[in-house]
Amino acid sequence: MTLVDNSPTTPDETVGTATTHIFNSAVAANAIGAAWEVGALDELDKHGKFNVPEFAERNDLHPTATMGMLTALASVGIVERQGDTVLTGEHFAAAFEQRALFHWLTQGSGELFIKMPYVLRNANRVGKFYSRDAKAISYACREVNERFFDPAFWGAMHGLDFTPTKVADLGSGSGERLIQIVSRYPGSTGVGVDIAVPALDMARHEAAGNDVADRLSFIEDDVRAIQPRPEFADVDLLTCFMMGHDFWPRENCVRTLRALREAFPSARRFMLGDTARTDTYSDDKLPIFTLGFEVGHDLMGVYLPTMAEWEGVFEEGGWRCLRKHTIGVSVSAIFELERL
Repeated sequence: MTLVDNSPTTPDETVGTATTHIFNSAVAANAIGAAWEVGALDELDKHGKFNVPEFAERNDLHPTATMGMLTALASVGIVERQGDTVLTGEHFAAAFEQRALFHWLTQGSGELFIKMPYVLRNANRVGKFYSRDAKAISYACREVNERFFDPAFWGAMHGLDFTPTKVADLGSGSGERLIQIVSRYPGSTGVGVDIAVPALDMARHEAAGNDVADRLSFIEDDVRAIQPRPEFADVDLLTCFMMGHDFWPRENCVRTLRALREAFPSARRFMLGDTARTDTYSDDKLPIFTLGFEVGHDLMGVYLPTMAEWEGVFEEGGWRCLRKHTIGVSVSAIFELERL
């Protein structure tokens, strides 16, 4: 009879293994979003280091929990710990640059991924079978827009052959894009449309804080079922970022694009920015954000079109694509459209 040794592997034997790295990285991914939200990443970016107990006291944070968060970051080289002092690590710059993507994943969409076993079961996929934090997603998407979409967006805006007087932003989130546009074009006004009440509340608060509340209004509505309104009639610029995939599948997208033509009869340009489904990368070579974005939408049952599918739908929906402005995060672009 052969005896098999089933004794547990000692911790030292697991150090450096792939599964150890995966486990620690999952904890660290949550810590990146948290460290950004409580100001730790900004503090390190500004000063290069800080004393953890002093930082925790100054920001009314639990000191032991704060050190735990930083330990998670240290485990993957984002920071280094020297006693009570924490310093920037080898991977700090990259994590700081991409912090909003981690916040979107862990803070905004965390509950969706936590409940993956539940949403996989067909019996549970009825009604509102998943939940995400709309306010946290708006918080993250504001910076995603700023860091990744804005350079291409403002390049496209500078090429317009007219000066916008009224803009409508579909899926307006925190309202940041509208605030930027009306601030850039004196005398212009704007209207934001979003289905998430927490995001609308945040947008109104942000508009008031930027002294443009008298030039912006926000409407709770589903862009996929939009109808004409008096406040839409004189909109000459239409924008939509990071929610265009919600228009799909194709038949629904065509219907939505046509409805937008009717709802905004004066729109001269439609700036549509979105991230498409990848079809050129192997599973083990996916860029950052791509895996979370695609798996998350698969779990929600939201169809993600490829770039080719996007490019093939506009004319049937009543729009002509004048230019495609590519974005340097995943497979993303801003389509500059005009009505046919």
